[in-house]
Amino acid sequence: MRIVITGASGNVGSAVLRRLHADGRHDLVGVARRPPEAVGPFAGVRWASVDLARDDVTALSSVFAGADAVVHLAWGFQPSHREDYLRELGVGGTGRVIDAATAAGVPHLVHMSSVGAYSPRRGDEPVDESWPTDGVPTSMYSRHKAAAERRLDMLERHEPAMTVSRLRPGIVGQRTAGSALLRYGLPAVVPSRILAHVPVLPLDRALAIPMVHADDVADAVARVLDARAPGAFNLSATPAVTADLIAVALGARLLHVPSAVLRATVSASWHARVQPLDPGWIDLAFAVPLLDTSRAASELGWAPTHDAVEVLDETIAGMRDGASGGSPVLRPRTVASSLVRAARKGPVSIRRAP
Repeated sequence: MRIVITGASGNVGSAVLRRLHADGRHDLVGVARRPPEAVGPFAGVRWASVDLARDDVTALSSVFAGADAVVHLAWGFQPSHREDYLRELGVGGTGRVIDAATAAGVPHLVHMSSVGAYSPRRGDEPVDESWPTDGVPTSMYSRHKAAAERRLDMLERHEPAMTVSRLRPGIVGQRTAGSALLRYGLPAVVPSRILAHVPVLPLDRALAIPMVHADDVADAVARVLDARAPGAFNLSATPAVTADLIAVALGARLLHVPSAVLRATVSASWHARVQPLDPGWIDLAFAVPLLDTSRAASELGWAPTHDAVEVLDETIAGMRDGASGGSPVLRPRTVASSLVRAARKGPVSIRRAP
């Protein structure tokens, strides 16, 4: 198959390329604003430089021409103080992908949605794909993921001949995402090695979130492509990641802090431009439901090969070591490089893409 992958140089994208390369039978085209060097999973891929927040549909349509499937992974997490840009990239970019895929006559669109698209949970029981996807209103990321789902709803109504698949994973982790996660969540002056010296973790004991390895998400993408399976599929590993498990992974003692207090602290420091994590992520963390993955198991034959504790441990180890993945998105992060970029372009939370 000829498969075009937007966001192919990122966390999930790198894993999808590894998985599809392993099949040895696909013509792969990667779409990224900053195409990577031809190393590791990024080798053997034809690259197109397209900015989904700015370039018009024509640029995408020419890339999509002749594709058997488009896998849409591209999304943005920073600058968190520029919601206009993040919405244009996430929601607007999804709209451009839909319009370009329609214009090019692509028969199958696979969209990477998220547990973040779901409405807040009402209990501890895992939810299936029928749970409402209206998002968590106070989370920017969640609002945008829910809005992208509405674009897909419209596509299905107006283009019934196109197969539309939606994958809704929990938090996606892997070692090589370590540096990227540090840039998204820590101030530039904080070194990665601080994670090896966290004596106390201030967190609400009620936290319970779904998590899954990037390679297992990539396997689901491959299975959806092979089966041309329509509809939504939850992806998650067990057990739920709790505050206690995070504390153990960090080698820290858990200090119970109510989520409202934690949110107020994150909000104040974000508004003061002290750190880049917006408070909506705290709201989302305590609102997302756990996921029932029965449909992926029964219709795709999918099962995670990593349990959630393994994913958590690997991801935190990657953050602690400043692990990277060989692309501009997954580039190494050091205090020195972060400060240089901040001096040249401003803090990551307000920095505009070039």
